[in-house]
Amino acid sequence: MTNQSSRLRTDRSELAALNERSRDIFRHIVEAYVETGAPIGSRTLSRQLGMHLSPATIRNIMADLEDAGLLYAPHASAGRLPTEMGLRLFVDGLLEYGNLSEEDRKRIEGRCAATGRSLSQALEEASTMLSDLSHCAGLVVAPKMEEALKHIEFVSLGPGRALVVMVTSSGAVENRIIDVPMGLPASSLVEASNYLTSRLVGRTLGEAQAAVESELQQDRAELNELTTKLVQAGLADWSEGNQGALIVRGQAQLLQDITAIEDLERVRKLFSALETKESLLRLLDLADDAEGVQIFIGADNELFGMTGCSMVVAPYTNSRQQFVGAIGVIGPTRINYARIIPMVDYTAKLLGRLVG
Repeated sequence: MTNQSSRLRTDRSELAALNERSRDIFRHIVEAYVETGAPIGSRTLSRQLGMHLSPATIRNIMADLEDAGLLYAPHASAGRLPTEMGLRLFVDGLLEYGNLSEEDRKRIEGRCAATGRSLSQALEEASTMLSDLSHCAGLVVAPKMEEALKHIEFVSLGPGRALVVMVTSSGAVENRIIDVPMGLPASSLVEASNYLTSRLVGRTLGEAQAAVESELQQDRAELNELTTKLVQAGLADWSEGNQGALIVRGQAQLLQDITAIEDLERVRKLFSALETKESLLRLLDLADDAEGVQIFIGADNELFGMTGCSMVVAPYTNSRQQFVGAIGVIGPTRINYARIIPMVDYTAKLLGRLVG
């Protein structure tokens, strides 16, 4: 049995142990936390619930929920907040979420359209769009380029800089800016373009790189020194960028609710973790094992265990149903799960159509 199915079975058992009144009070506390981030007390609950329950009765129920590990009191005289365990129980067993609003659907479709943009540009726009709509940080794990290649061209951008344009067999266009040797003549750009194009056609990037590196090592490539450096720089940049880049947008959204220095430090640690290759591979593993949207709350995922953050992420697949990447959001544990889960799910499906 997987960890997820074990967890769901545990959640159902914990839910079954709560009577209807306890569930209603627990749900109200979590929903109030998601909306305001503030603890809620028994007197406020008594007024809001309209269940003819006295504050004393509600305090007793809250104490039972606290004993069960679902609530905690941030201060002795404060109300209660859900624990990470409580949030997990709520998301897996009590959360009700429906379809996207028509407005959100249209905004997602409009901003995920690939017309006139490269795949990397479309993915960056999808990440920015999710950040804007969710008020969280949006992230996309971009797919590796596995298609056969058709054309490559180097275009001068001035001293020491060049644009590399690569076209795949399906017509997808990818652009990268690279550093090139100073004083590189225009003839070297043309020579490098012709040389690589003749060896790229019908091959994937990995295959083409292996063939070219073999020629260069054996000195079978009839190129001058500057052109050789240009070819090597172009291949190195494309190879490095073809590992499934992590695109994160809207990090500033994570700073909006910070009220203490320790909160700022947790978010700083999160940013540092996201910048490492190891974290990227973990994120890919999480999404690759998933079927549909996955929700990680705090310590559910070691990457976010010390950050007080949650991640909602979904894999996207190509037309052959092969996993190629992932998209999601990272935010505080009190993110609006009911709205964000279908938003991430729908965006992942659109990206799947985009990568073909």
